[in-house]
Amino acid sequence: MKTILVTGGAGYIGSHTLIELDKAGYRPVVVDNLINSSIESIKRVEQITGRQIPFYKLDLRDAAALECVMEKYNFYACIHFAGLKAVGESVQKPLEYYNNNMTSTFVLLEQLKKHNCKNIIFSSSATVYGIPEEVPITEELPKGQCTNPYGKTKSMLEEVLIDLQNADKEWNVVLLRYFNPIGAHPSGDIGENPNGIPNNLMPYITQVAVGKREKLGIFGNDYDTPDGTGVRDYIHVVDLARGHVAALSAMERNCGLAIYNLGTGCGYSVLDVVKTFEKVNGIAVPYTIMPRRAGDIAACYSNPQKAKVELGWSAEFGLEEMCRDSWNWQKKNPEGYNTGE
Repeated sequence: MKTILVTGGAGYIGSHTLIELDKAGYRPVVVDNLINSSIESIKRVEQITGRQIPFYKLDLRDAAALECVMEKYNFYACIHFAGLKAVGESVQKPLEYYNNNMTSTFVLLEQLKKHNCKNIIFSSSATVYGIPEEVPITEELPKGQCTNPYGKTKSMLEEVLIDLQNADKEWNVVLLRYFNPIGAHPSGDIGENPNGIPNNLMPYITQVAVGKREKLGIFGNDYDTPDGTGVRDYIHVVDLARGHVAALSAMERNCGLAIYNLGTGCGYSVLDVVKTFEKVNGIAVPYTIMPRRAGDIAACYSNPQKAKVELGWSAEFGLEEMCRDSWNWQKKNPEGYNTGE
């Protein structure tokens, strides 16, 4: 059984990936500082899987603490989710984001190298494409200018990892560029648990549906799209989690450097999502149209063909299932994990 170090494993995507790793016969070990996640998610993953998940609360910038964990296990690979992730906050606190996201990754890479674990899957983002030259977006499309410090850390860390693999061919580096993850585990026991006012569409919709928010604000209805609202590639978080397991199999083939889009290839508008949510769950979601947000683009969706061909991976869940599972999580957990973590 191969042991996988999962940084940020208590977070939204990380916790779902733990379940898929367990299903595939891997042994995940989690490190997380719980700054923007909850230990409750780990407890619930253990209930779902019936297995104990080794967990260590630490900041990745603490090399000594990380080394203590590295010495306990013979890690086959690392899946690196950890990082600060709120776009708006990153604009207000750029130094905090650069320090946290960049420094933690440098320390992690040094420890992986020291302990001869040279397989890493990096949690990147479609943000690195900036304003895309064309859609659907393929991996061959050049990266664009990121509009916020969060996105810039993702783009810069991609370059760090590319340079590392170029310098030392023993490294296998997989960069996974996510599109827009939504949904939750079908059990409704784990899901997206944002701090404060949600930055993303789906948790805002579910909080309106559960009565925590009065109405949804839709930013702009005058884009060059079928209904005027922004179009994005929404992907079920379980599909996204399974993409990481597929990436691990690529490492067994000594992939060197590989870059994959993880999306459905379908673009849905904001109103598509709202109307689908209302239809499948039988709940009205009041909304108001607001001015466009600076930096938002009309349409962004993937061409996921490369992952299908090379990894044998493709998204299985549709928008209705994403909306149904999101609501199932929210109605079962109206206050999220609510543990004070």
